[in-house]
Amino acid sequence: MSGYDALLQPFRLRDLTLRNRIVSTAHAPGYSVQSLAGERYRRYHEEKAKGGVALTMIGGSTAVSMDSAAPFGQLTLAEDRAIPHIKSLVDAVHEHGAAVFCQISHAGRRGRWDSGAWIPPVSASPVREAQHRSFPREMEDWDFERILQDFQAAGQRAAAAELDGIELLFAGGQIALQFLSPAVNQRVDQYGGNLENRLRFPLQIIDAVRRGLGDKLVLGVRITGDEFFESGLAQEDCLEIAKAIAGTGNVDYLNVMASTVYDWRTASLSMPSMGGPLAPYLSMAGAIKAAVSIPVLHANRILDFATAARAIEDGLIDLVGMTRAQIADPHMVRKMIERRESDIRPCVGANYCISRIYAGGEALCLQNPATGRETSLPHAVPRGDKQKSVVVVGGGPAGLEAARVSAERGHKVTLIEAEPQAGGQINIAARVKWRQDLQTIPQWLEDQCRKLGVDIWLGYMADAQMVERFSPDIVVIATGGFPNVGDIDGMEHVYSSWDMLGGRVEIGDRVLMFDDQGADSGISCADFLSEANKNLEVVTPERHLGVEAGAYTFPTYLSHLYTNGTRISPDRRLRSVRRTGNSLVAVLRNEYTLEEEEREVDQVVCDNGTLPNDDLYIELKAQSLNLGAVDYKALTEGRPQNVVSNPNGKYMLFRVGDAVACRNIHAALYDSLRLCKDF
Repeated sequence: MSGYDALLQPFRLRDLTLRNRIVSTAHAPGYSVQSLAGERYRRYHEEKAKGGVALTMIGGSTAVSMDSAAPFGQLTLAEDRAIPHIKSLVDAVHEHGAAVFCQISHAGRRGRWDSGAWIPPVSASPVREAQHRSFPREMEDWDFERILQDFQAAGQRAAAAELDGIELLFAGGQIALQFLSPAVNQRVDQYGGNLENRLRFPLQIIDAVRRGLGDKLVLGVRITGDEFFESGLAQEDCLEIAKAIAGTGNVDYLNVMASTVYDWRTASLSMPSMGGPLAPYLSMAGAIKAAVSIPVLHANRILDFATAARAIEDGLIDLVGMTRAQIADPHMVRKMIERRESDIRPCVGANYCISRIYAGGEALCLQNPATGRETSLPHAVPRGDKQKSVVVVGGGPAGLEAARVSAERGHKVTLIEAEPQAGGQINIAARVKWRQDLQTIPQWLEDQCRKLGVDIWLGYMADAQMVERFSPDIVVIATGGFPNVGDIDGMEHVYSSWDMLGGRVEIGDRVLMFDDQGADSGISCADFLSEANKNLEVVTPERHLGVEAGAYTFPTYLSHLYTNGTRISPDRRLRSVRRTGNSLVAVLRNEYTLEEEEREVDQVVCDNGTLPNDDLYIELKAQSLNLGAVDYKALTEGRPQNVVSNPNGKYMLFRVGDAVACRNIHAALYDSLRLCKDF
């Protein structure tokens, strides 16, 4: 494809030739089993190799020492038992033409003392780490010796596993950065003070790993271009660090990122989300490339091929990381080569993937439920043996995905949506300015449905008679939910978050919002209301606002709320609302003292999730073969639904998404994919 020729050119690193310039950079998806790369981990990376990527990096701060914490399920290269598992992954990826690197590190203070082996974390200095709330001990002479030996041994194991290369993580708040950064390194010996001293241990790490790897394998280093942290490394410091690393002669490339992860603010800056510019740190990477003589890789919200190709054409970088983009669609490179760009599921920058990891879970894509589930779910849905008639009621994410997957199976699909526009609750969520990119999700799904020949009826309120007119074999109810404002005295005086976000109600001068869910719907409504520059108080019964909001998105919410002067009141529950003259009086009760207090306001807004919009489902049940029942064992094992409770029924009937219960976009799509793939 002529427009992207720069991306498709091979590139050489030491003795390794990459088939193109596109990389999936290292991250820890939480798929490991006992810190080993099992089948799930392997299939996740193998899918990207099938999809055309040149290089996929495993590991995401793979541990080199037993006292290097693994709070996100990182892999280990601290033990020989890891070698056969990594070798199996390497072989699988190589079979599809891609290379494999492993990123290794010692986490230092980035971990808790009460996890893993319960060994106190170490660092350059005993400076507390905010994210993991750890108090490290200062490294002693014997620590330097053992950790350097561990790095060398990890390099040897990497060679034994036949990896193509190793990347050292000198960013992300890891131990090397803890020595490089004056924000953490307060030592007064040969490892602290001026930059030359602070570089000493990181450069020793490079030497140790090169000895372990040998001369043939690639060695790269990931660094930051600016910590964006008071008393931390500035851009000019990072340029000097880059030149020192490149000057060793042992490093084949630099991977440049931005910010650090000392707290939630800097963490969110290191992984820029929706609402901000694309490729915000590209010029920073370009400045480092201009200062060194080795190749530069960069990945920070580069989501489209046009931006990626231009960055290489302009000489800003040599290799481009498109990691979250490939989490959204691991086949994106192949689709681009096949001139099928419109079929690429675009990353919207929701950061659901990394936020899930910080919640103690596994990396999952907000809009692609197959990612990370390659052992049970397909990225390309195979056609079925027999065509069926499928009617889907509801055009939100669950309904659109049900229609798309059913059409991929080769069925005759009809989708009926009451609103004039598909999208469901996403249309409401996208009213928040910085979350407008969410709209891309239903737009892509609807476009795919139309390409597949789905008969889409917009602006039609389906009833049982209309559904049965299509003589369906299968009916999928994806009618979503309706807002639940809770059960309080005076609820007739209360508006829902939908009322406000949907523009049905003009925002008052004094607004009290009660968030009883803690999810994005509540805090994003608060964000929306705060932009009106009115007197806003947000109340929650939780210890803090937005408990279900993602770790890498709640800093944006809170930044907006504080900037706009919003009053945040945790640990309080809305008890009642009454009218007094032209005002409303909201009664709040403290969750712990049970003391009550009153607020005089003009409006009260509540968000308590949704309740299922299930009238049509209930109406259709009696005529269904399965009476709405689901065989959960078959569902979770990836087998078709064969429940027949009513032999005289006309069709199989299922519910998906919020028509079942209030959840989120990912759950809605997951419902539909794992159910409909077996129709």
